Amino acid sequence: MTSPSGHDPGAGGSGPLLRLLARGLELWLRQQCTAIGELEIRLDGSAAQLLRGRLKAVSLRARGIDYQDLLIDQVQLESEPIQVRMGALLRHQSFELEQPFRVRGEVRLSGDGLNRSLARAPWRWLGNSLAETLLGTGPLSTLTVTDDLLLLRAQPGANPPIEGLARLEAVAGTVEVACLGGSPCLRLPMDRNISIDRAIVAEGGIELSGEARVSP
Repeated sequence: MTSPSGHDPGAGGSGPLLRLLARGLELWLRQQCTAIGELEIRLDGSAAQLLRGRLKAVSLRARGIDYQDLLIDQVQLESEPIQVRMGALLRHQSFELEQPFRVRGEVRLSGDGLNRSLARAPWRWLGNSLAETLLGTGPLSTLTVTDDLLLLRAQPGANPPIEGLARLEAVAGTVEVACLGGSPCLRLPMDRNISIDRAIVAEGGIELSGEARVSP
């Protein structure tokens, strides 16, 4: 793991505060996830701002994330200004947000990670919905990435497998998965705090970019 570090750690006595805040943020992030492999956090703020619990921005890079049984290969995020409760951190309590804030970033899921995620109980419904909508039958057997497309395979009982190619597109803040040649298609349900503006299949995985609102 890459150690969290701030900008100008020795300037104006802000070094210890930045390290304390980075450590609190790291612990908070790890509590939200089942696992995080590599994690790098960068904080942008002055000593005076930090004493008021305000950061100009936070950026992070992470790899090997398991978030609610969704296996994510890479994440890169950058926030707008953040207000945090420094008093709680100074009393060695957990990281606490003062108010909601927005982040913008990119997420990458490998083809293998996506296939494994869809086989897990919390996401199996989504894989089966894709198969039933796009292939006309389910359950989903496998999902693989081929070139710039998704290859879905369903195995309905003892019958021969059924396959189909699909493309990804960002539509109306969510991700649309559609068979080649047009309909049928399925727009994925999306958390109201998340808006996707780019969705592509590339280099053996899925790349998404957009904006999210993080609440206390």
